[in-house]
Amino acid sequence: MSELANLSPVDYLIIGHITQDLTPQGPALGGTASYAALTARAFGLRVGIVTSCRADLDLSTFAGIPVVRKDAAQNSTFINTYTPAGRIQHVKGVAETITLADIPAAWRNAPVVHLGPVVHEISPEIVSAFPGAILGLTPQGWLRDWDADGMVSYCKWPDASQTIKHAKIVVMSIEDVQGDEDVVSEFAGIVPVLVVTEGAAGARIYWNGDLRTLRAPEEKEVDPVGAGDIFATSFFIRYQTTRDPWESARLATLVAANSVTRKTLAGVPTCEEVQRYMTEIIEMKNL
Repeated sequence: MSELANLSPVDYLIIGHITQDLTPQGPALGGTASYAALTARAFGLRVGIVTSCRADLDLSTFAGIPVVRKDAAQNSTFINTYTPAGRIQHVKGVAETITLADIPAAWRNAPVVHLGPVVHEISPEIVSAFPGAILGLTPQGWLRDWDADGMVSYCKWPDASQTIKHAKIVVMSIEDVQGDEDVVSEFAGIVPVLVVTEGAAGARIYWNGDLRTLRAPEEKEVDPVGAGDIFATSFFIRYQTTRDPWESARLATLVAANSVTRKTLAGVPTCEEVQRYMTEIIEMKNL
């Protein structure tokens, strides 16, 4: 855990649980916070993470990224099972709720703030605390519930309108809402920019009453875990620079498509890959 008094400002603040996923190969770090932080670092940004987990969770993967950790008796833990009919998830542990008091003062003026809940862990007052930032939400953790056995299912989000009205951008998967187009329409009517990702089919971008669809490049899929978080982070970063959702989506689509060719956190882009895709986007824009 970083010493709060010695923290420097950051360019990209990610708030959410770093998870411990149970995989056939053994425990692995996961969660939106993990994928977002490492992706933002690959873009060359100063990154800060606010999370909650056990003191003994190995966070060495984030060497060089300051982590403010709220102590918890257990880690947020998932088991993901992939079937021909889709992903089946189980929750096996939940860490502590993150409140506004847990956000360091040095980070409250970050230009990009990413709220990435996975298990309802972000306190409601946080969403209104960053009026000057590009506030991006990946709301999957508010759109799921789980039963006594930990099996995850889609649930309605009763406070959706009160939360997303504070955001500049919402990025979600159509899977997050189980294909419910009424929810998509509702969100598109509230948030300035809504992006709905559809896996290998690409993404839909809603902005100023306009809708565009971008197809994803064809890649051999090895592991889709984290692709949506990598997409969202890339989108938020490019949008902060350009205020152009179409260009931001083109870049995010390239980066996310590349991520599925590698397993788990290895799918995070390298600095070299980011630069290559940035060059491609700029060349496309100049054609």
